[in-house]
Amino acid sequence: MKTKFFALALATGLFLNSCSSSDDTTTPAPTPATGEITGEITANQTYAFGNYTLKGIVKIKSGVTVTFEAGSTITIDKKTGDNALVVLKGAKLITKGTADKPVVFTEKSKLPGSWGGIIMYGEAPAKVVGGGATGTSEDGNKISYGGTNPTDNSGSLVYTRVEYAGSKLADGEKENNGFTFYSVGSGTTLDHLVSYKGADDGYEFFGGTVSLTNAISYGNTDDSFDWQDGWQGQANTNWYAYQTGKGNYGMEIEASLNDNAFFPKVSNITLRREAGNIPESSDNQVDAFQFKREGNGEYNNIIIDGYGNFSTFKGSAVSILDGVTNDHQVKGGKIKLINVKISNTTNINPIGATDAIVVVFPTGNFVTSATATGAALTPGAWATVDGVNLLTKL
Repeated sequence: MKTKFFALALATGLFLNSCSSSDDTTTPAPTPATGEITGEITANQTYAFGNYTLKGIVKIKSGVTVTFEAGSTITIDKKTGDNALVVLKGAKLITKGTADKPVVFTEKSKLPGSWGGIIMYGEAPAKVVGGGATGTSEDGNKISYGGTNPTDNSGSLVYTRVEYAGSKLADGEKENNGFTFYSVGSGTTLDHLVSYKGADDGYEFFGGTVSLTNAISYGNTDDSFDWQDGWQGQANTNWYAYQTGKGNYGMEIEASLNDNAFFPKVSNITLRREAGNIPESSDNQVDAFQFKREGNGEYNNIIIDGYGNFSTFKGSAVSILDGVTNDHQVKGGKIKLINVKISNTTNINPIGATDAIVVVFPTGNFVTSATATGAALTPGAWATVDGVNLLTKL
């Protein structure tokens, strides 16, 4: 009987449904949430995967954590006036982007300089002009920055892209950047970030101890990477800049006129200037690395390409702007550029901004190489804008 039943079952298909009924079930994609983000955020808030608008200068208050889930897009419209996302001291911003589902902050017109970008404040130390420990932000918010907690945590920005930033806010002294960090501490995570086609720097640090890993600065019209006020991040790696259209220095490095014993460290750097790229103000800001006002640091495994002549100015791999930086930082052994591969650049050896500045690095502190590899970054949606892979020039 058992044999006949088994045969009958096979013949009639009685066993076809013995597997789970969910085997062929497809889970529908979640419906994106929508909403407007505006004003001060005074309580913890998680924004589910969705498409949001950001209006005005949105400030995350101290003690508050704001989270954006993977794949979310936040759109700004410059027609609404001043717009920015500001993380105040004691607050946290967390973006849970992934390589395939980044968190994207963009602007409706797709014009550089259309909003203020992401501005983050922390409680880490700063050293401003005159040696003071605090300064006032130049972003239009006029907020005091500089603290005493080097490991301060302002959140986690991961696989996040900021597009078309760089506007002035209120009475700001200068344009804002894609990402601006005031005294942000080393407890903060900045990883796999893109600053795309802004009207000022891609990234700027004002003091602080935070490090930046796996970063792209693409098509920003001022400097790709910039800092001052004693920024001293120590674990920075995989920085890639591509300067197209208008752009100034690949990296502008200063320490606000303070001779210092600390200095940042960055490994695996690629700085490329597109043929025909011109400086923002038609001047001499055409160098890959520019050190001034006591700026220093250690840099390793570097690709420099395309920093040639503009008008009467000769592009340099490394330029030292002033005599005091040359005397204290170069001669003092506190600027090191090691394993540097240079191409399509007029001045391969470091130079001074004037003939009076004769730059001679101590032995071993400026070392060229034919085998440097620069930044190593993995393509994906995080590094793709309007179907264009930003890493094709890497």
